Amino acid sequence: MKDKVIQSNKLRVLLLEGLHTIAIENFKNQMYEVESLQNSLTVDQLKDKIKDIRIIGIRSKTQLNREVLLNANKLKAIGCYCIGTDQVDLETAQELGIIVFNSPFANSRSVAELVMGEIIMLSRKVFENNNKMHNGIWNKTAKDCNEIRGKTLGIIGYRHVGTQVSLLAESFSMNVQYYDIEDKLPLGNAKPNHNLENLLRTSDYVTLHVPKTEQTSNMITKKELEMMPKGSYLLNLSRGSVVNINDLAEYIKNGHLGGCAVDVYPSEPKENGPNFVTPLQGSFNTILTSHIGGSTSEAQEAIGKEVTHKIIKYM
Repeated sequence: MKDKVIQSNKLRVLLLEGLHTIAIENFKNQMYEVESLQNSLTVDQLKDKIKDIRIIGIRSKTQLNREVLLNANKLKAIGCYCIGTDQVDLETAQELGIIVFNSPFANSRSVAELVMGEIIMLSRKVFENNNKMHNGIWNKTAKDCNEIRGKTLGIIGYRHVGTQVSLLAESFSMNVQYYDIEDKLPLGNAKPNHNLENLLRTSDYVTLHVPKTEQTSNMITKKELEMMPKGSYLLNLSRGSVVNINDLAEYIKNGHLGGCAVDVYPSEPKENGPNFVTPLQGSFNTILTSHIGGSTSEAQEAIGKEVTHKIIKYM
């Protein structure tokens, strides 16, 4: 009986979306009672599950809206095991005295490496060639395939990921320019460009690394895509709301852009599986990935350590 009483008095932690085992281990080492699930939960499931939870850990799929948080009678802390916090109703959390923690830079390197890999793949049209080879078509050609050395990369958002991309791009001998709404110290030989339109018109590649805000919603539409040079490339590994994806599909299919790489979408499934649809499917020289920018073992372990440490220290 005594053991049962001790168990019930432990602070309860709910971890969703398959968080790294380091987070589970660190909570358990501090004598927390941990329940870890591989998937996210629906709003109704969350409303019921969260009633007796003191700490919840999530990634990007779980939505902690006002309806859910008002049912969180004992919740003291939310851990967003990712860069952003836009999946949480921050106003309601503040109103209820619930602290929200995140990890703004732990996966920066992972995202930056994927950006550089995709820039090279797009420039060499590797995925098109790969698809042909898998279908038994040999097509050795240099047509429209280029080195990235000496080309200009425009970075929109010069924070944790943007600066990492900047350093990697410079090591490939690219010319780097960046645009940010705040003054930022340039790293290496990168140059600030305080005019977004000018950056778009003078970049061979444009990569987006901005948060989800009202200001960045539909930041890239037909108007901005038209400004980009014919044959240039756009990469979005930031937030799905930043680019009008229908406009992007149009400018890929009409040949104005030479290609694109997209990792984030306006609407993303809550679980892995079939039937995902985007207007970019089947488009020429287009790399589509399933929000995996920060999905490396190294990044997830670092995030697991950082966010868990913050929560334990706070509690």
